[in-house]
This record gives sequence, C-alpha cells and structure tokens, in this order.
Amino acid sequence: MAQPLINKFVVVGIGLIGGSLATGLKARGACAEVIGVARKAETCAEAIARGVVDRACTSLAEIAGELTKGDVIFIAVPTLSVTSVLEEVKSNISSDITITDGASVKGSVREAAQAVFGFVPEQFVLGHPIAGSEKSGVTAANPNLYERHRVILTPLESTARYHFNLVESMWQAVGAEVLSMSVEEHDEVLGATSHLPHVIAYSLVDTLAQDIKNPNIFRYAAGGFRDFTRIASSDPVMWHDIMRANKVAILQSMDLFINNLTRLRSSIENEDSESLLTVFSRAKEARDEFTRLLAARHSVSKED
Repeated sequence: MAQPLINKFVVVGIGLIGGSLATGLKARGACAEVIGVARKAETCAEAIARGVVDRACTSLAEIAGELTKGDVIFIAVPTLSVTSVLEEVKSNISSDITITDGASVKGSVREAAQAVFGFVPEQFVLGHPIAGSEKSGVTAANPNLYERHRVILTPLESTARYHFNLVESMWQAVGAEVLSMSVEEHDEVLGATSHLPHVIAYSLVDTLAQDIKNPNIFRYAAGGFRDFTRIASSDPVMWHDIMRANKVAILQSMDLFINNLTRLRSSIENEDSESLLTVFSRAKEARDEFTRLLAARHSVSKED
C-alpha cells in the first residue's frame, strides 16, 4: 500500500471548510489520521461521531508533542480568529510542522502572523480554497467540495519550498486546481468577485425583509431571486470577519458598484433606452463569456 501524503492532518475549526478537507483527504487515502481541534467538546464529539475526524481535542497543546515533519495543520477558523490560533502555534508547535489556512483574506492573516511571531514563519503557507456553500458547521462537511474548484496559495519570499509543495499536493489530492498569486492581488480580486456579491446579497435580502412592507415579498419570489440571494444564507460571523479584514478592497468595489448603480438609476428615471440596453447587453456578453470559460474548464478537468 502506498504511503499516505500526510501522516497526521490536524484541522483547527471543524466546519464546512475544514471538515470538507478532512473528509476529502480521508476518503482518498491521502492521510493516515485526521485530528480535529475545536473550542467546544460537543463539536469534537459530533465530528468524531460523523466520521469527519478520527479523534478530536479542544487545544493544539494536547497533541502538539506527537506531531512531526510531514504532518499538516490546517487553520479553518473565521478570519479574525486566526491570531489566537497562531498564538497557540507559537507556544506549542515545532518549526518542522507544515501550517496552512483557508481564510478568505490573506493580508490580515499575514499581518496576524507578523504580529504574533514578528515575521511570517517559513512553515506557514497562506491559502484560500475558492469553494464553499451557504451551509456551515460540522454537519456541512463534504468530501467532494473541492473537486474541480480552485485553491489560491499566496506564498511569500520566506515560504519554504518543502512546505509549499506539501500544501499544493494536499489540495491536488482532493481534486482542486492550485494557483499562486500575491497577497495583494488575491485580496483585490476576491474583494470584487466574492466579497462584494455577498455584500449585495445580504443588503438586498435585508432590504426586502425589513424595509419593504409587503407580506408577499418572499412568497412570490421566483428562481432568479433564490439563485442570486443564496449566499445571504452564509455564516454571518465568517462574513462579518471578512468585511472587517478586507475593508479597503471591499469599499473600493462597493464605491464602483454604487456609482454604476446610480448611473443605472438615472437611466431608468430618464427613460434612457440606449444607456439601459448598452449596460444590459454588455453585462449579458460578459456573463456569457464567464459561462463559456467555466464550461471549458470543467471539460478539461473531465478529460484529465
């Protein structure tokens, strides 16, 4: 039998992101053992009962002494909670152990590491899986969540090649496509393509629920509303943290959107048909091209 890629895989935060990677690695025989770390003993017990992890504890310190080179710690907690995990890492974890994360904002994670260690350790590979669901918690763990999805790694000059290669191979083992980019580019791109849409979805649903006084507002909503607002069911704590951590990039994207929305409002008010058709046609063309790119990417993945 082939040697597993990872001996012990330690997931700190046993929710959708961490639990899905844990179950994905287990299902593919890519790790010998999965150890979960969660603040609540009840979460640990449920994760074991559901087979998401092999065993679990409430502190990294409890299992730190048994970790060796080739083991991986995956930090899968809300963005603003990463600092407290890194403090526990600094106190308990050897520099031989590979550490990575799944936070949606990389600049804040880099700053957290610098605040805790005084630098970003060479063993710490910053990363972000571009996959998710409106579901959350240990019950949402899905071993196939990362199949044909992209994972962005944002290595720094200090990142050791050994640790980077192990993290890259780990994600590839669960069917993900791994890309690399700078921390700054990641946060700018995700601010526009992921964080802004969540702002809009949350705001739209809140507006309809709180400000439009019509009891039938959701009863007669059609599939387009359902599809567009699905992400407003995402974990509020996680997205609260993301908004604070990536504030600059999100505000820049919001300002652009608000300016365009204001121009669109003016076109509607003034019955400017030419302007409306230009915007709608341009948007349809861009969306159709995005759909073609997705279809082509999935086609290549199937051939591979």
